[in-house]
Amino acid sequence: MDNYQQIIEQLKNGEIESIKIPKEEFLQFRTFLVSDEKFKHFRGEAQQGGDVVFTFLKEPRS
Repeated sequence: MDNYQQIIEQLKNGEIESIKIPKEEFLQFRTFLVSDEKFKHFRGEAQQGGDVVFTFLKEPRS
């Protein structure tokens, strides 16, 4: 994935439901994710093997 910012915007806008980030790209993707103003609205669910599936929540997590 080369355009993480675009993917984050698509999740926020509801254009896509979720995105699966391979474990090799997690740290790079996370850098973009934590800089987003709605960071607390994203939920990452770890998968077996180390990949993470991210979804966008309407309510921020605590």
